[in-house]
Amino acid sequence: MNIVSTNEAPQAIGSYSQAIIINNMVYTSGQIALKTDGSFLDGDIKEQTSQVLTNLSNVLNAAGSSLNQVVKTTIFLANMDDFLAVNEVYATFFKEHKPARSTVAVKTLPRNALVEIEAIAHV
Repeated sequence: MNIVSTNEAPQAIGSYSQAIIINNMVYTSGQIALKTDGSFLDGDIKEQTSQVLTNLSNVLNAAGSSLNQVVKTTIFLANMDDFLAVNEVYATFFKEHKPARSTVAVKTLPRNALVEIEAIAHV
């Protein structure tokens, strides 16, 4: 098992790793709209989703993987009414490669984020 850590994505805000690699698979922690300096991007749902997916991409790259090797994502939304806007941004990051995905509504997210996304990918 290998722990993934990169300065190209925000550091964990709790006692967890950015990602873990085991058996040629990488399991990422959920990413919210934190910038690499740890400050929160208090933007709209599209801006936050873009930041989240950029963070996720950078963690995957540090693990020797990429968005094109993602097998499954899980999206957590503070408001299911944002589903279409998230889909619009998500489609710009996952163009032809379309991993399996779940999307769930939650009551609140860390830092009152609007969206959080985690992924499982092949390394």
